[in-house]
Amino acid sequence: MKKDIILSGVGGQGILSIAAIIGFAALERNLFVKQSEVHGMSQRGGAVQSHLRISDKEIASDLIPYGEADLIISVEPMESLRYLPFLSIDGWIITNTTPFINIPNYPDLESLVTKINSYKNVIAFNADEVARKVKAPKSSNVVILGAASQFLEIPLENIKSGIKTLFGRKGEDVINKNIIALNAGIEESKKYIIT
Repeated sequence: MKKDIILSGVGGQGILSIAAIIGFAALERNLFVKQSEVHGMSQRGGAVQSHLRISDKEIASDLIPYGEADLIISVEPMESLRYLPFLSIDGWIITNTTPFINIPNYPDLESLVTKINSYKNVIAFNADEVARKVKAPKSSNVVILGAASQFLEIPLENIKSGIKTLFGRKGEDVINKNIIALNAGIEESKKYIIT
């Protein structure tokens, strides 16, 4: 088992939380995990990208070569496109379509979504809206994680355990809202997968 994942978004959107949840879940399964440092400006509003590698064998490098990523998990649509050179031919893009408009010449959203959807394996939806619908508005990142969870080859109970580990100090209400958000993302992703 091996998964190479690019995580992308904008500072403050919860990219590191997604990485931590997946990392805790993988460690609970006795898998090897390597994560690169965050590249870009990680303050609120700056581009954030991280490499996350999971395997049942030792991992030599924490960096994913171009064309080798199994997944791009993004909480911002423009950021999902920025890292396409890393995506493998059969890789999946899982992204939020809600833009974080932090530059004056931000591309037209409709054009961005059209470009994203032109790729073979895509799950792209408004995760902010899904999070609001399930009354977990601060958990759109976990909604995206839910949509990506089926590709991780890590059992759902371990991912939920990762949520409990990460958010445990914040109390049961925060844990429960994030698990609800995770489940909402899983349900949303079913609309995009043909079985």
